[in-house]
Amino acid sequence: MFQKIISSDHSKTTIIIRLMVGTVFLSEGIQKFLFPAIRGAGRFEKIGFTSPEFLGAFVGIFEIICGLLILLGLLTRLASILTFIIMLVAITTTKSNILINEGFWSMMHGSRTDWAMFLGSLFLIIKGGGKYSVDKKLQKNE
Repeated sequence: MFQKIISSDHSKTTIIIRLMVGTVFLSEGIQKFLFPAIRGAGRFEKIGFTSPEFLGAFVGIFEIICGLLILLGLLTRLASILTFIIMLVAITTTKSNILINEGFWSMMHGSRTDWAMFLGSLFLIIKGGGKYSVDKKLQKNE
């Protein structure tokens, strides 16, 4: 099972997607603690979630950990499954109201980063960490 999680192809360009996805999640996770009123607990409260303080910290920690793992290419698939779920929840909870109230094009404009992270995470779930990843190095050792 561990081999399936760390398996990867020899792609040299996967690092580009890992850099994009990992950097954005790391940055967003940090911002949930730096700016809790607008990025962390305050945002979860505005959306209507219960326990916004807990959720702000919980999601922030997951985004930081997953972002770092993706940047390193360590347990890339596992971390990407978690970021995929985070983005699925983010799109459905924050962009559905924009779609209903402002229309399709406003929703698409407001969710461009969300879609990039969603699809980037899906790419990493499918492909793994690529040639320049810790996963690839671990794969060779076993």
